[in-house]
Amino acid sequence: MGSACKDVRDEVIQAWYMDDSNEDQRLPHHKEPKEFVSLDKLAELGVLSWRLDADNYETDEELKKIREARGYSYMDFCEVCPEKLPNYEEKIKSFFEEHLHTDEEIRYIVAGSGYFDVRDQNEAWIRVWLKKGGMIVLPAGIYHRFTLDTDNYIKAMRLFVGDPVWTPFNRPHDDLPARKEYVEAFVHKKGAVETAAA
Repeated sequence: MGSACKDVRDEVIQAWYMDDSNEDQRLPHHKEPKEFVSLDKLAELGVLSWRLDADNYETDEELKKIREARGYSYMDFCEVCPEKLPNYEEKIKSFFEEHLHTDEEIRYIVAGSGYFDVRDQNEAWIRVWLKKGGMIVLPAGIYHRFTLDTDNYIKAMRLFVGDPVWTPFNRPHDDLPARKEYVEAFVHKKGAVETAAA
């Protein structure tokens, strides 16, 4: 596929390297000049993404195929906004603590928008902006965090293989098997190539 072809996911998923500012976490935090990250680069970190039809998620054949292929048997919805989430301020702070999970984190945005920040191979933060119709899979063991953007609203479908376990392990948890497997699969593989090329 040539670079002239527009990826349909670009309208609902964008990614860029973050600046180091301590301003409101809900701001975009672009570097100056802006430094965008391709969805292919995210895939190299194990982050998968799709654009789906959020208005018809109950009957969407593509979503059904993804769920069957990846074994996502569990599904629920999570709404994050001041009016709907109990202990909102506390929860938003905890979501924004850098953490990992021992299973994939799957989020499909059916309304609103928000940011999922992930670390690249060199520990730099990449901000992934997910809007309605965007679906993302963060691999087990990747350090990440979540925050709303300035619209202060997101409704996400959460998918899971089997019974859900939402336990966050705040950094550092490098001794967990999920983290070691992630580093082996995505960090060392790429890092070795970059080091050799330097």
